[in-house]
Amino acid sequence: MNERIVDGEIKLIPYYRNDEASLPWYQDLDVCRQVDDRDKPYDIALLHRMYDYLCAHGECYYIEYQGILVGDISLRDNAEVAIVVCKEYQNRHIGRRCVLDMLGRAKEKGLKAVKANIYSFNTQSQKMFESVGFKRTEEEWYCYQIAED
Repeated sequence: MNERIVDGEIKLIPYYRNDEASLPWYQDLDVCRQVDDRDKPYDIALLHRMYDYLCAHGECYYIEYQGILVGDISLRDNAEVAIVVCKEYQNRHIGRRCVLDMLGRAKEKGLKAVKANIYSFNTQSQKMFESVGFKRTEEEWYCYQIAED
C-alpha cells in the first residue's frame, strides 16, 4: 500500500500505529456517535482492535491535511468505505475529496460498486456521500456504482 496524493492539500498515508494522533478523534463523543453510534469514547484497546480489523480486511489510511493528521479512511475487502474526520476539520470538503479518491482506488481494484453504512441520524455524512454520487439503498446503506470505461 502506497501513499496517495488526493490533491495539493490532502495525502492519504498508509496506517501505522499513532495513538497520539488518532485516539483524540475517537474520544470526541460527537464523532463516536457519528461513526459507531456510541456514547462512550474509545480507549486504546478498542482503538487498536478497530485499526487491526480495518488493516486485516482492506486498506486503511490516515488523512493528512496541510501536513496534519485529521482523520482516517478505509476501503475494506467487502467494498465498504468508512471515513472519520476530526470535528475541528469537518466542513472543509476533506471527506468528500478523500471518498472520491477511494472511489478511484476501488476502480483500480476492479470493484463494481462501493457501499457505506451511515446511521439514519448522521445527516452530515449522508449529504457528503450523496454529493459524490452515492444513492441510498436501504435505511442506513448507501451505494456507489462504478462506471466502466
